[in-house]
Amino acid sequence: MTTGQSEQRNFVSRLTQLVWLLFGILEALIGLRVFLKLIAANAGNAFAALVYNASSLFVWPFSGLTRTPAAEGMVLDIPSIIAMLVYALVAWVIVRLLWIVLDRPDTPAVVSQTTVVRETTPVVTPVGPVVTPVGTATTTTQTTTTNTSSNTGLNRGP
Repeated sequence: MTTGQSEQRNFVSRLTQLVWLLFGILEALIGLRVFLKLIAANAGNAFAALVYNASSLFVWPFSGLTRTPAAEGMVLDIPSIIAMLVYALVAWVIVRLLWIVLDRPDTPAVVSQTTVVRETTPVVTPVGPVVTPVGTATTTTQTTTTNTSSNTGLNRGP
């Protein structure tokens, strides 16, 4: 692996780490929202209000998707749980796409050599004064493939 390829892999690795960090923060925020609603936290509290307001934009597309069971102020926020699952899937897809698009492995040099040898050897069968040739054909095929690259395969992530 050359220095340029090493730097490129390092850049892609850092970029995917950044994506995981941002989506991890989002997942934690929504998870905290689920927890606060589950323990019936006071929505008038500054911290709870901050969490609800910050996460409401990300949970909004999923609100009303399912019923939200509640008992004595405790709410199981199922749309928020679905949002967490969807955002985790979106993060995984983004990371996979980054590796596919940005990670260019060194181009594999494949050397292929095919040798075909054909021989026709007459077989002479003496029958009296007349020689009758009977032809036989021999075909030999040899294929050699050599891969001189150490980094083969599809664009792999870490």
